[in-house]
Amino acid sequence: MRKLKSLCLQSIGIAALAFGMGAAQAADKPEVKIGYINGWDDSVAVTHVAGEILQSKLGYKVTLQPVEPAIMWQGVARGDLDVTLSAWLPATHGEYYGKFKDKVTVLGSNYTGAKIGLIVPDYVKAKTIEDLNTYKADFDGKITGIDAGAGVMRRTEDAIAQYKLDIKLVPSSGPAMATALTRAEKANKPIVVTGWIPHWMFAKWKLRFLEDPKNVYGESEHVDSVANAGFEAKAPEAAAFLKKLNWSGEEVGAVMLAIRDGAKPEDAAKDWIAKNPERVAEWLK
Repeated sequence: MRKLKSLCLQSIGIAALAFGMGAAQAADKPEVKIGYINGWDDSVAVTHVAGEILQSKLGYKVTLQPVEPAIMWQGVARGDLDVTLSAWLPATHGEYYGKFKDKVTVLGSNYTGAKIGLIVPDYVKAKTIEDLNTYKADFDGKITGIDAGAGVMRRTEDAIAQYKLDIKLVPSSGPAMATALTRAEKANKPIVVTGWIPHWMFAKWKLRFLEDPKNVYGESEHVDSVANAGFEAKAPEAAAFLKKLNWSGEEVGAVMLAIRDGAKPEDAAKDWIAKNPERVAEWLK
């Protein structure tokens, strides 16, 4: 009995030591600051999923910071932010990358096949960007935009010039654009918006991009994970995970739709992770 008690105490001591070592290791890990674009649903989705995995699976303390695109890139370059998973390249954020490429590291693409452009409901008569002049009265002479500093907005200004459009670009925000599109769809009214894929709106409605024969908006893009130049040395385990993080439109769409339907981003992320353990395990190998 005395021997058994001694063994039990030894086991408890070993378990306590192991727990203490694990806690110490977690405490030794640096905080990871991730910047994301709050008005972009795909940015919110991937950032919250990655943040939850870094925190719950790898033991990092994580801070998620919503910022505008320009501030996001500046923050990563300066080290105020460690990483962003919302770098649209080569076109949308190409100017930012060109400016900061010596101070950042591209860890990899977390989504491929991304695209920006002008989007209309399928019932709209216009087929190409040039058609907007023909049907401008249908759209009240305007394109409903998002945040003024966004890459798709700068490309749209170029499109207006190159296609000689007699139509005005009206800035708003991602959510405001989606609200305007929702109202137009309900009323079956024509509307043209600046937009992108992946986005939950493609799962909700039948939409299409206006054809862009001048290729102002560029080819399909990829969404990259971009880190401060010192991030891999600071948090090698986190960097290794983010290099492997890559998912499909269906996967990111599931998280975006959950958030759109009312789930908090952190809850939608936790739910997706719980339902996809094998996928998460692939990224953590």
